[in-house]
Amino acid sequence: MLTLLHLLSSIALLVWGTHIVRTGIMRVYGSHLRRLLGHSLASAPLAFGTGIGVTALVQSSNATALLVISFVGQGLMALPVALAIMLGADVGTALMARVLTLDLSWLSPILTLLGVSLFLSRKQTRLGQIGRVLIGLGLIILALQLIVDAAAPITEARGMRVLFASLTGDTLLAALVGALFALLSYSSLAAVLLTATLASAGLIGLPVALGVVIGANVGSGLLAWINAGLQPAPARRVALGNLLYKLAGLAVLPFLGPLVQWMASLGYSAQTQVIGFTSPTTACAACCCCRR
Repeated sequence: MLTLLHLLSSIALLVWGTHIVRTGIMRVYGSHLRRLLGHSLASAPLAFGTGIGVTALVQSSNATALLVISFVGQGLMALPVALAIMLGADVGTALMARVLTLDLSWLSPILTLLGVSLFLSRKQTRLGQIGRVLIGLGLIILALQLIVDAAAPITEARGMRVLFASLTGDTLLAALVGALFALLSYSSLAAVLLTATLASAGLIGLPVALGVVIGANVGSGLLAWINAGLQPAPARRVALGNLLYKLAGLAVLPFLGPLVQWMASLGYSAQTQVIGFTSPTTACAACCCCRR
């Protein structure tokens, strides 16, 4: 019971870390990010790259989606450009997940110490908010380490093995879990990081992990659609188009078995396979979008 509590608290720390980074970046660079998005109106490829860059900074595709939806609602951005930015935001999430799951254990105490020093000494300044971002990054790295440590004894428990083995044949349930987690945590990045870490620790199988990632993408689309509910019709169309694209990812669920077998033959770790799975369809869709 205590081990499970440690795992849940580590997950909560991960969610809180992503929240701190997102709010810190938005407070310091929110106006600059809005201008950057405004300058991406020239072409779909530029918009796609802008979506990647903004999401990598904010560490939240949901925050990028909110900015884009507000631009479309004000008539400042066309629908094709907005959708290209949203596609880039999904790839940005995958890239940040890859970076944050590297072995950065040595960096966590440095970021936390430096961040706390800056935040406490310059709390009301821009430098203090940058310290807030550093604290969040340190907490994310620490939380991933704690998740791995807490998951190790759980994987050895026979009852937990039976429970997660039962999920292997129900990828739709795994997708539902991923969608709910993304909705509750307000972060698809946190969902991807958690899933990749648990898969690496052997707590969940690859089919379940991929199902959770698909569900997390759907949950991210639902968040954007809900937030656009009170916006003008063009903004709602952007959110709906983004949601429909992510719902299309559910079509992969019946083919996860053969897909997992093929991915296993590539020789990559479970963590790398989970993160790599988060954006290949996005990239393909972006290529189609950019050709138009």
